[in-house]
Amino acid sequence: MGRVLAIDYGQKRVGFAVSDELRICATPLETVHVSKVLAFIKAYIAKEKVDIIVIGEPKKMNNTQSDSARFIEPFVKNLAKELPNMTIVRMDERFTSKMAFQTMIDAGLKKKDRANKSLVDKISATLILQSYLLQLETINNRNLE
Repeated sequence: MGRVLAIDYGQKRVGFAVSDELRICATPLETVHVSKVLAFIKAYIAKEKVDIIVIGEPKKMNNTQSDSARFIEPFVKNLAKELPNMTIVRMDERFTSKMAFQTMIDAGLKKKDRANKSLVDKISATLILQSYLLQLETINNRNLE
C-alpha cells in the first residue's frame, strides 16, 4: 500500500502533508511556491510510493464552490493530465485554515510563529489528509461488518 499525499493549494503557496505507508497518521511535509508544485509532486512520488493524491476543495457554507476554486481547478486538471495513473481525490477543506491557526494557538506557538503562513499551509494540508484517512477508516470498518 502506498502513501497518501495531501495538498492545500493556495494562490501563492501550496502546503503538503503525507500519510505513513499504513495510512494511519498524517504528517506535515512541506510548503512550496505555487510555481514549483508539479515539480515537487513528481520528485516526491519518484522517491516515495504514493497511490492517492488528496486535494482540498474550497466550498462555501451553502456547499457551492468558493471563489478560490477558479485557481485550483486548472491545477487539478493539469495534475490529472501529468499523472494519468494517479488516483486524485477532492476533500472539503472548509475551515482548515482556521483550524490550523487554532491548532497553533493550542500548541502554544507565539504570535510571531503563528504569522508563518507556510506553517498554516502545512497544517491545513495535514487536516485535509487526516479527514480523508478518517473517511477511509470508516469505509473499511463498514466493509468488515
